[in-house]
Amino acid sequence: MKFLHTSDWHVGKQLKGRDRIDEQRAVLREIVGVAAAHEVDAVLISGDLYENAVPSAAAQQLVVRTLLQLRDLGCEVIALAGNHDHPGTFDAFRPLMGRSGITLLGNARPADKGGVVRFKARSDGQDTSVALLPFLSQRYAVRAANLITNTASENVGAYDQMVRDVLAALCAEFHDDTVNLAMAHLTVTNGIWGGGERQAQSIFEYSVPASIFPAECSYAALGHLHRRQALPAACPVIYSGAPIAVDFGEQDNPSVVCVVEATASTPARITDVPISSARKLRTVHGTVAELEAAAEGFGDDYLRVMVREPARSGLREAISDVLPNALEVRIDPEFSGSAERSAQHKDRTTGSPQELFERYCEQSGVKDDAVARLFARLSDEVVAQEASA
Repeated sequence: MKFLHTSDWHVGKQLKGRDRIDEQRAVLREIVGVAAAHEVDAVLISGDLYENAVPSAAAQQLVVRTLLQLRDLGCEVIALAGNHDHPGTFDAFRPLMGRSGITLLGNARPADKGGVVRFKARSDGQDTSVALLPFLSQRYAVRAANLITNTASENVGAYDQMVRDVLAALCAEFHDDTVNLAMAHLTVTNGIWGGGERQAQSIFEYSVPASIFPAECSYAALGHLHRRQALPAACPVIYSGAPIAVDFGEQDNPSVVCVVEATASTPARITDVPISSARKLRTVHGTVAELEAAAEGFGDDYLRVMVREPARSGLREAISDVLPNALEVRIDPEFSGSAERSAQHKDRTTGSPQELFERYCEQSGVKDDAVARLFARLSDEVVAQEASA
């Protein structure tokens, strides 16, 4: 049988205040196209369909329509909640989506109550089982009393053991003559961050080893880390990665979905299919003049700009004028002050306001006469007001 593995859509995610719903719509349309072109038997979506637990109406409409479009292809559609999703909402809509042939799972369930989904592949009639493990918050493994009485290593062990126990119970339903798939949203030890995850919910103190997935598993479809990667284990343990870079930390990650062929007796064969509908993210360096000269080559990429000039008033506006797609503007560290300058001016308690401000500007790498004149004028006005009070 053949299935498509994707995760971490983060529909509704903005980038530095820029709405990206049109890009997200194009990306999901492309994913539907891949599923149709490869005639997959199932689509597995391993969590974080939304950017937050209270998605906008536009974000919900896009996700629901995409799920229905995938189901209209005739394949099984199975999605579970990630740490960005609201598990209660997923479970509330579970009966309704089930009427459409779509499986949603918000909270972990026993195998006989929806924790394992079984179906026959439409292409070859192959019996298939999918064990589902939505994101499990640490609080379900490490209660408040444990946080007070246990050591850190004991708390880590409690989380690890809980996830092992839940997954083992689900995978106990696997059979030798079926394609056995596991689907989870979690952090695997030694996995590499994509760059845009919530690190508080990705810390490796609350991770599990890839070895928890048994050899009987044909493929473990993971979500949570945004970089496409495989972890060494007795079966293929795969993060599909995010199909759209959610922040500049992910600008160099390949955006793909995984098309997988599996049988009950042979190893899974994985094909990465590129997803290219979203605008690229790029970090660029230079002076204002250099950036203006290079602007045409940046196309419609979203830009993080590292300016190789000291800070001055109007610098942001100057960059925006020549690079309208600049969503983030920073001063290159080489021009933003140094430890040596900071060491020279540790005392910020003595001197006139003008002197203190000049020291601050020097430490910050700000060289702008207009800013100095403005500060002097404002300082004089404050002094005059206090004298007349």
